[in-house]
Amino acid sequence: MAASRRRRSRRITIAAAVAAVGLTVGLTTGCDAVSKALDCVQTAEAVADSVTDLQQAVENASNDPTQIDEALASIDQNLDEIGDKTDNADVNKAVDHLNTAVSNVRTAVRNGDETPDLSPITDAAGELTKVCTP
Repeated sequence: MAASRRRRSRRITIAAAVAAVGLTVGLTTGCDAVSKALDCVQTAEAVADSVTDLQQAVENASNDPTQIDEALASIDQNLDEIGDKTDNADVNKAVDHLNTAVSNVRTAVRNGDETPDLSPITDAAGELTKVCTP
């Protein structure tokens, strides 16, 4: 139930950010900057979804431990996309924090931790969402 509320809250935040970017498109002459911001918001939304998937994978690790690796790989892929699309220092810093958090969770899982602490990942994903919001 709490995961459902977190997902809903995260989606509302992302939807608001996308709406703000959409409004900015009509008011801004720098279409390239708006396009990059929209890419950032869309990818941040994908990261948020991947983080939710990771949380569910950890909860269901006893049923299928490979889900954790798949969710971490999905986050990695989304972070690569953001890194390729932006030269914004704040976004790159948030991506670095999220990469570090993902790496730490991956190491914990490989060392046998069946319930790794995901709070650094959720915190870093929130930071990414914040810096991607115009």
